[in-house]
Amino acid sequence: MGIYGVVTYLVAQRLHEFGVRLALGARGSHIVWLVVRYGLLVGLAGVALGVAGSLVVRKALARLLYGVSASDPLTLAAVALSLLIVVIAASAIPAARALRVDPVQTLRRE
Repeated sequence: MGIYGVVTYLVAQRLHEFGVRLALGARGSHIVWLVVRYGLLVGLAGVALGVAGSLVVRKALARLLYGVSASDPLTLAAVALSLLIVVIAASAIPAARALRVDPVQTLRRE
């Protein structure tokens, strides 16, 4: 929910820019990539901080885990990958909203 809120706020702030880009001939895929890329950058930063934090507190985490080590690379990679997939999905919804901007309305507001 957090990344969805952040990306939705970004789209709301840059809606005018997206409309101008579309009016000037930008493809919809470029607009989607701008939005999803921002979400991925935020998501990658969060994953990096999360992995670093889990490695710092791995002794405390080891008591809570059963059958897996606190610094198991396969588990950390699987969790990081699943979180990034969720980030892409959460960014795709606001990206689709950015595509619904009417370029003509945007230019009339200029």
